[in-house]
Amino acid sequence: MTPACKRSSLALSVAFAISPYTVNAAETLELAPLAVQGDWLGEAAAVDVQNHPGARTVIREETIHESAAVHPRELLRRVPGLQVQESNGTGGSDLALNVGARGLTSRLSPRSTILIDGVPMAFAPYGQPQLSLAPVAVGNLQAIDVVRGGGSVRYGPQNVGGIINFITREIPTDRAGSASITSEGAGHGGIKTSTSAFLGGTADNGMGAALLYSGVRGSGFRDDNDGTLIDDFMLKNKFALSEIDELATTLHYFRADADMPGGLSTAQFDDDPYQSTRPYDTFEGERKDISIKYTRTPDELRTFELNSYYYESYRGSNIVTVQANPAQNKLFSYPRDYHVFGIEPRYSQLFYFGETSHEVGVGYRYIDEGMHETTKSSPAYLADGGSPYTRPMTVTADNTGGTEAHSVYIDDKINVGNWTVTPGLRYERVRTTWHSRIKGLNREVNYNEPLPSLNVMYHLSDEWKLFANYNTSFGSLQYFQVGQDPSGGTYGNEVGPGLEPEKAKTYEVGTRYNNGVWGGEVTLFRIDFDSQLQYVKQDGWTQLGATSHTGVETALNYDLGSLDPVLSGLSAYATFAYTKAISEKGDFADKDLAFYSRQTATLGLRYEQNRWTWNLDGYAQSQQYSPGAPGPVYIREESADGRFGDIPGYALWNVRGEYAFGPQLSNLTLGAGIKNLFGKEYFTRSLDNNFGKYIGQPRTLFVQASIAF
Repeated sequence: MTPACKRSSLALSVAFAISPYTVNAAETLELAPLAVQGDWLGEAAAVDVQNHPGARTVIREETIHESAAVHPRELLRRVPGLQVQESNGTGGSDLALNVGARGLTSRLSPRSTILIDGVPMAFAPYGQPQLSLAPVAVGNLQAIDVVRGGGSVRYGPQNVGGIINFITREIPTDRAGSASITSEGAGHGGIKTSTSAFLGGTADNGMGAALLYSGVRGSGFRDDNDGTLIDDFMLKNKFALSEIDELATTLHYFRADADMPGGLSTAQFDDDPYQSTRPYDTFEGERKDISIKYTRTPDELRTFELNSYYYESYRGSNIVTVQANPAQNKLFSYPRDYHVFGIEPRYSQLFYFGETSHEVGVGYRYIDEGMHETTKSSPAYLADGGSPYTRPMTVTADNTGGTEAHSVYIDDKINVGNWTVTPGLRYERVRTTWHSRIKGLNREVNYNEPLPSLNVMYHLSDEWKLFANYNTSFGSLQYFQVGQDPSGGTYGNEVGPGLEPEKAKTYEVGTRYNNGVWGGEVTLFRIDFDSQLQYVKQDGWTQLGATSHTGVETALNYDLGSLDPVLSGLSAYATFAYTKAISEKGDFADKDLAFYSRQTATLGLRYEQNRWTWNLDGYAQSQQYSPGAPGPVYIREESADGRFGDIPGYALWNVRGEYAFGPQLSNLTLGAGIKNLFGKEYFTRSLDNNFGKYIGQPRTLFVQASIAF
C-alpha cells in the first residue's frame, strides 16, 4: 500500500472512530418518508447534500458575504480538492475562471461542468468549454454547489472534474430588497469596487419576480490593469400555472472589459513584479441568454421537468507578441462568437415493491452549438512608435464550426433497508465540424460513448453516511484541437496530431457526518485517464497519455459554543486535501503533472457576539511545477523567460470584522478587513501567449456596507 493510501485509510478510520456513537449494522433505520427528487442539484438543500453519494460541498450566502470576495476564485478555494490559479496568461484578466479539481489543469477550467442555475456557463459546452470569460458576478450569488463525485450520469460533458453550479439569488416569498458595496485596494495599484442590488417578491396568485444586478469597476494591483468593468443583470420570473404546474424564466445579460497586464521574465519580475510590459493587451466579452423551465409535480411520486435555454456569447482579446527585436512586434486580435441551444426533458417516478423503493429517472438532452473564430494581425510596429491599434489589420484565420450532441440517461435510485444504490447509464452521441474559410479545409469527428455509473450509500443514521461510487466521463475534442495542425507539417483534412477525446474513470469511497453541532467529510478518490490531453505551448495540445490522480479530501466544521457557554458564537472549520497526479507513461512517467499542489489546506474561525461578527481565514498550498512539454528534461530550474521551473508553496491569512445595526437602520452592516494579512509574496506562471511570471494579490484592505429591507 502506498503512503498516500495508508494516510487515506487512516483518515477514514479516524472519522469512524470519533463518531459519538455506533450503529448496529443489522438494524434498519426508520428513514423519513420518501418523495421524488427529480433534479439532483436543485437548491442544494442541506438534506440533499447529506444524502448525496459522493463528495459534495456547498458554499452558502453567509460565507459569500463574509469572504468579501470580488471574484469567484476567492470562494472556490474553500472547497477541498479544488485548486484555483491566480489570473494568468490568456486567462489573465479579472473575467476568467481558472479552477481545477484533483490535479486536473486549472487553466480556464476545461474539465468541470460549470453551470449557472443549471445552464452551461461555457461558450460551447462541447467545442469550447474554457472559461476565459466566466459570466457570473459574485454579488448575484446565493450559493455555489460543488459536486466532485457521483453526478456524472446526470450532468456533462467534461465532468471528470465534477459539477460546479453557481446558484443565483432566488425569488423571495415576500417582497424583499438589498444593496451592497465592497471596495478594496492594495499598496500598489488602484481601487476596485463591487456593487450589487436585488429586488423581488411573490404575489398571492403565485406570480413572482426578481431583478438582480452585480458589477465591478476599478483597477487591479498591477500596472496596465486599470480598466476592469463588469455588469451582470438578471430578471427572474415564476408563474404558478396551477397547483401542480410551475413555469420559471430567466433573462440574463453579462458584459465585461478588462486589461491583461501579462507575464514577466525572471529579470523583469525581480526588478518589479507589479510592472507590465504589455500596455495594449485587453480582453472583452458579452453573453445574452434566456432559459425557461417547466415543472409538473402531480404528487410526491412523479415529477416532470423541461429545461430549455439559448445563449449567445462573444469574447475578444488583443495580445501583442513581444519579440527580442521590437521591430517584429505585432498585435493579434482574436474575436470569437458562439451560440448554444439546449433542451432537456426529464421524468422521475417513485415505485414501491414491498420494502424496496425505486426512483427511476429518464432524461434526454439535445445541444446545438455554433462558432465563428477569427484571428487578425497588424503589421510589425516599433514598441516606442505609437499604438498598434492605429495600424490596419489582416485576417489570418477565419474558422467556423458546430456541434450537435444528443445525451440520453437513465438511473434508478433503489432504497432497500439502510442502503441506497443508484446504477445509471449515460449515452453521448456527438458530431463536431470545423471549417477553415481561408484554407478551404473541412474536418469532422463523431463519437458514440456509453458512460456507466454506480453510486452507493449506506445510512448508518440520519447524521452519519457512508458512500462509494464509480463514474465514467467523456470530453470530446474542442474546436481548436480539431483544427490543430497535424504533426509533420501537412495541414489537411485529418485531425491532428493524432488527438483523441478524453475518457476517465473516477472512484470514490467516503463518509459524511453532521449532527448540527459538528460535521465532517472524508473522501478517498482515484481518477484514471486512458490518454489525457495537455496544453503544452501557444501552438497547441499534445496527447500526454495515461495519467492517474489519487488522494484524500477532508473537511471539518465545529460549533465550539456547544463545548462551553463561554464559547457561544464561536465556530471553526478546516479542510485538507492530498493529491498525487502523475503521468503513467512516457518521458514524464511517475512525475507530477503541471500546475497543481499535492497539499492544500484551509483553516478558519468565526465569532459572532451581539451585533459583531469576526472572521479569520487561512489558505495554504504546497509547491507546483511547470516542467515544460513532455521530453527528456523535466524542468525544475527557473527559465529566463519565466515560463518554466518550480513554483513555491505559500500560505495566506485574511481577517475581517463587521457590525450589524439592526432593523431600525434597514439592517445596515458595515465591515472591514485585510486580505493577505502578512503581505506574503507569491506567484504563478503561464505558458501561453502571455507567458511568464505573475505576482499574486498583495496585502489588500477592504471595506463593506450593505442594507436589506
